[in-house]
Amino acid sequence: MAQGFDMTPSSAFTTTTVATAERVTAFLRKVYGWMFVGLGVTASVAFAVANSSAAAVLAANRMLFFGLVIAELGLVFYLSARVAKLSPSTAAGLFLAYSALNGVTLSMILLMYTGTSIATTFVVTAGMFGALALFGTVTRRSLAGVGQFAFMGLIGLILASLVGMFLHSAGLQFIISVVGVIVFTALTAWDAQRLKQWAVATPEGQTGSYAVVGALSLYLDFINLFLFMLRFLGGGRRN
Repeated sequence: MAQGFDMTPSSAFTTTTVATAERVTAFLRKVYGWMFVGLGVTASVAFAVANSSAAAVLAANRMLFFGLVIAELGLVFYLSARVAKLSPSTAAGLFLAYSALNGVTLSMILLMYTGTSIATTFVVTAGMFGALALFGTVTRRSLAGVGQFAFMGLIGLILASLVGMFLHSAGLQFIISVVGVIVFTALTAWDAQRLKQWAVATPEGQTGSYAVVGALSLYLDFINLFLFMLRFLGGGRRN
C-alpha cells in the first residue's frame, strides 16, 4: 500500500507550539518584571514621603493631592492610548514616573494605618493576586464575559465612590469596598488571560512597550485590590 503524504509534519506543529510558548513566556516575564519594579518604586517613594516633611505638606494641601491624582490619570490614559507608537524606553519612563507619583499619593495610607495592618494586608493581597493571575494564565476557558462584567462594575464603582465622597455613609463605603474587591478580583484574572493573548498577537518590534502597558494593567489591579482589602483587614488605624 502506498503511504499517505503528510503535508504538514508533526514536527512542524511541535516547533510552532514550542515557539509560541517561548514567546508567551518571554512576554509575561517582561510584564511581571516591570510590574514588580513599579511596585518597588511605589513602595520606596511612599515610605520616603511618609517619613519626611513632605507628608505634612501633602496632607494639608488638597489641591496639590488632587493635582497629583489627575497627573496619574493622565499618564495612565496616555500610556494606554499611545502604546503602539511609544518606544519601549519612553513607555518604561512614563510607567516609572506614574509609579513614583502613585507612591507620593499612597504615602497618606502609611500615615492612616499601622505597619502591621499594611504588612498583613499586603501578604493576603499578594496571595490572592498570585492565585488569580495564575488562574487567568492557565485556564482555557474564555474570561471575556468576566472582563465585561468587571468593566461595568468598575464604572459603577467609580460613580459610587464619587457619591460616597459627599454622603459619608458607612454603609455605602462598606458596599463600595465589597464591590471593589469583587471587581478587581475579576479584572486580575481577565487581565492575566488578556496579556497571554497579547503575547501572541503583538508584533515583534512592539513587545517592549506592550509589556510595559501590560505591567501597568496588573499593577493597577494589585494596588486597587490592596486598597480595598485594606478597608477590611486594616483594622489597626493610627490614632
